[in-house]
Amino acid sequence: MDTRTHQDAFDTVLDIQAPSEQRAPLVFASPHSGRYYPDDFLAQSALDPQTLRRSEDSFVDDLFGAAPSLGAPLLKARFPRAYLDANREAYELDPSMFEDALPAFANIDSPRVGAGLGTIARVVATGAEIYRRKLRFAEAERRIAGIYRPYHAALTHLIEETEKRFGCCLVIDCHSMPSIGGPTDTDTGTSRVDVVLGDFFGASCSPLVIETADKTLSDLGYHVVRNTPYAGGYTTRHYGVPSKGRHTLQIEVNRRLYMNETTHQKVPGYDRLRQHLTLLITVLAALPISDLRP
Repeated sequence: MDTRTHQDAFDTVLDIQAPSEQRAPLVFASPHSGRYYPDDFLAQSALDPQTLRRSEDSFVDDLFGAAPSLGAPLLKARFPRAYLDANREAYELDPSMFEDALPAFANIDSPRVGAGLGTIARVVATGAEIYRRKLRFAEAERRIAGIYRPYHAALTHLIEETEKRFGCCLVIDCHSMPSIGGPTDTDTGTSRVDVVLGDFFGASCSPLVIETADKTLSDLGYHVVRNTPYAGGYTTRHYGVPSKGRHTLQIEVNRRLYMNETTHQKVPGYDRLRQHLTLLITVLAALPISDLRP
C-alpha cells in the first residue's frame, strides 16, 4: 500500500502501458488493482489500511501484465476501489452516505448501491463501514471529475484507436474475487470456483470470445463458470456492443490461487497463474479478426 498525499498519489490517476506496436484488437483494463491510498481518505475512514485493502484486486494489474509485450495496451487504475469504483456508473451513489441531498440524476436504486458498493463505496468487501462520518456530495463530485472521468476517457480512447486500426475491439476487464462469497454478495458463505467469466449472459461479446477463454482455462485445469456470481459490471455492460464490433469480457480470478487474502502476500502459485494468464492473452490475441468485426 502507498499512502502518499492525495495530490502526489493522484497527479497521475492511471497508468497506460502501451505496446511498442499494437498487434491485436485487444485492450486490457484493471480498474480495481490501484493501491495509492491518500492520507485524507485514510483520515476519513473508520477502518485500518489492511481492512480497506479487502476491496482491492491486489496484483491483478501484474497478473495480466504481459499484455503490452504481446501487443495489447493495459490500462491500470492507480486509485483504490475503496476510494472510487470505476466499474460503476458515474453517479451510483447511496444517499445515506451524504449530509446533503444528491442531485436527481444520481442512481440511488441500483443493486450495487443497495449492497453498499456504489461509485463511492459505503462498505468494503467484508461488509465493514468505511467512513467515520457522512460525506458531502461535493466530495463525490471531486472524485468523479478528477478520477472516474479520466479513467473512462482513457479507456474510450484506447477502444476507439483499436477500432480504427482493426475494425473491432475486445476489452478484457480484469478482476479478482474473494475465495468465499462475502456479506454483500449473492453467494454469501459459498466457496468459489477458480475463474468466473462474465459476458452479461451473452450480451457483451461474441460467443467465440467466452468459449475460447473458457476452453483455454479449463484445459489448464481451472474450474471455470460463466456469469455466476459475476456477469460483468459497468464496463462490460456499457462498452460491450458486439453488433458494432465492440466486445467485452470480464474475468474474475479467485484470490486464493495467488495470494494470502489476509496479509495480501503472494503465494507460491502466483507465478504459475501469471504464466497461464499470459497464455490466455496469447490465445485471445490470435482470435480471427474477421469473427470480431461487425
